[in-house]
Amino acid sequence: MQQCEIRNLFNLEETIAADLFEGLVYPWEALPKIGSFILELGETLDPAEYEKRGENVWVAKSAKVAPTAFIAGPAIIGKNAEVRHCAFIRGNALVGEGAVVGNSTELKNVVLFNKVQVPHYNYVGDSILGYKAHMGAGSITSNVKSDKKLVVVKDGQERIETGLKKFGAMLGDEVEVGCGSVLNPGSVIGRQTNIYPLSSVRGVVPEKSIYKKQGEIVQKREEI
Repeated sequence: MQQCEIRNLFNLEETIAADLFEGLVYPWEALPKIGSFILELGETLDPAEYEKRGENVWVAKSAKVAPTAFIAGPAIIGKNAEVRHCAFIRGNALVGEGAVVGNSTELKNVVLFNKVQVPHYNYVGDSILGYKAHMGAGSITSNVKSDKKLVVVKDGQERIETGLKKFGAMLGDEVEVGCGSVLNPGSVIGRQTNIYPLSSVRGVVPEKSIYKKQGEIVQKREEI
């Protein structure tokens, strides 16, 4: 499952969390480490650029945070990020530079790379979203299986046992998720892939493809 490897999903130059992935092969291996990583990184941030607010919450002075937003630590809100009205950040969240966390959006145990947009009524939990990934209004990550069993990443006949009970989705750089879609536990979406609105996504979706529905995935045409 090479397409699920960190090196094939993300540009690590587009996050201050690059060291989080050091020595790892698959991005979900970083999920249990996010909280402790933020605590360590937060203490190293330049106080000229970041303000510590409350307990273990670091907010860039250039970021815009609505007074109605709630942020629990550990959390880092990056430079020029925007956290909008009634956003609910539950902790273990690293929001990248220029990212948008929208109205009534909820985050928990996540890394958002730079310029990620989760702008309208999204739930993103136990997930990692690559550079410029965008989730349409009302699209969510489902991070626990209904039977509460450990999550397995599936790509056709290939399977990887993750050992994780909570695992939402891994979105590669520049992924576009259509409005109202559900990314089921263990979903991995390759770079520059588009997900149709109202989709229910499972397993691995190849990079540079269009997910129309389960069993109907087409490769994007190369631009001439």
